[in-house]
Amino acid sequence: MKPDSHRFCVAPMMEWTDRHCRSLLRLISARAFLYTEMMTAEAVLYGDRERVLGFDAAEHPVGLQLGGSDPAKLAEAARIGAYWGYDEINLNIGCPSDRVQSGRFGACLMAEPALVADCVKAMVDAVPLPVTVKCRIGIDDQDAEESLDGFIDTVADAGCSTFVVHARKAWLQGLSPKENRDVPPLEYDRVHRLKARRPDLELVLNGGLASLAETEPHLAQLDGVMLGRAAYADPYLLADVDRAIYGLDQPPLSRAEVLNRFMVYVRRELNKGVRLNAMTRHVLGLFHGQPRARAFRRHIAENAHLDGAGIEVLEQARDVVLGHAGGRSAAA
Repeated sequence: MKPDSHRFCVAPMMEWTDRHCRSLLRLISARAFLYTEMMTAEAVLYGDRERVLGFDAAEHPVGLQLGGSDPAKLAEAARIGAYWGYDEINLNIGCPSDRVQSGRFGACLMAEPALVADCVKAMVDAVPLPVTVKCRIGIDDQDAEESLDGFIDTVADAGCSTFVVHARKAWLQGLSPKENRDVPPLEYDRVHRLKARRPDLELVLNGGLASLAETEPHLAQLDGVMLGRAAYADPYLLADVDRAIYGLDQPPLSRAEVLNRFMVYVRRELNKGVRLNAMTRHVLGLFHGQPRARAFRRHIAENAHLDGAGIEVLEQARDVVLGHAGGRSAAA
């Protein structure tokens, strides 16, 4: 991978960053690093691999995020991910949900750095791909200075040189996963201090970033940034990533061009039996802040889920938002 490959990343998000979402985002930015939803090692080992791991070659660069705490299972899942063509294997040490905790993976593993190191070493030994870790700055009553330094040092010694750090603690008791994304205070300075102490590591900042402008002061001190919900709600914010972050001169596609190209993808997937609303749900924010965006979303929401819904739903929604003759009456 390119040395600046993690300069701008889109976060792995459960039920959001599936292959259809990633195909849309890749039309907007050629260089943003994308991730799958978190897949448990067991799902990779025993599930329907085409459903769990399948992706379009156009999505590269794309990383597979795994969840688990069994080094042998994670190593085998990593091998399978490498075989399927992913560019990176990322280990989730940040998810705070009860279901994840009960399976002994996610953020609760920040209390077990030695086990995380064993998992990372097993994966590093198993695959030629980079093995990275996404974590929090701490959990519950941990001291965010001492515990984070110890965690990072231990896991780095096992062969991980890239960490995505969500700059909030995770509270495993008393807060829901949604609250854990908003309630614990953001401590960006803690990640900056970590970089100053470990300049040899590649550190990517995650948490609360909502625009490219907000990333600028962090990119001056860190190796990369990762946006999550903001990039999903307003995917076209990625349109300036290639120029502003990676220095590419090629102008981005317009929103209309993105939609038209995505419709080519949708037609192909419909022919494979994919339901329309599995794909259109990701395009609802494409015209965020634009005239007639609400009518665009409404038309898709009211029609894409219907039995037999086809590409005409997107064609009509496109006419609505672009103000074509047929669309003006539909938008009224």
